[in-house]
Amino acid sequence: MPTIVVKTDIRAPIELTFDLARDVETHCITASFTGERAVGGVTSGLLALGDTVTFEGVHLGIRQRLAARIVEFTRPSRFADEILSGAFSSLRHVHEFAPSSTGTLMRDTLTWRSPFGILGHIADRLFLVRHMLGFFRRRNLNFKVLVESKAAEAA
Repeated sequence: MPTIVVKTDIRAPIELTFDLARDVETHCITASFTGERAVGGVTSGLLALGDTVTFEGVHLGIRQRLAARIVEFTRPSRFADEILSGAFSSLRHVHEFAPSSTGTLMRDTLTWRSPFGILGHIADRLFLVRHMLGFFRRRNLNFKVLVESKAAEAA
């Protein structure tokens, strides 16, 4: 199963960073380059333990839907979601937050299993790991800019 880890240093308090990371509208804004929108479950506001959300966006040139449930939740340090339906056989995204000397270190760990057995494994190696890493790096850069601007407004 492929795993990617993306670390992002954010100049903002941990509580603000955590809450914006579980905000549905913030997710849609920071992933807008895929046309991301919430289409089911909780479609606005903050996600909490047990909540489900379905996002739709264009990935690899194909409009896709992914439904997930929040399965772990410890404010303000960690939450995790797992796929209910979508293009993957399984997918788990762990969001971790720790105080840092400049604000908050956010760590995203994504582990998945692609469908179609050996063909899925080949797709992982040929392009899917690179796509997922690129998506999270771009989304997290957008997230960093948004959170830091909100922190500056509050100061």
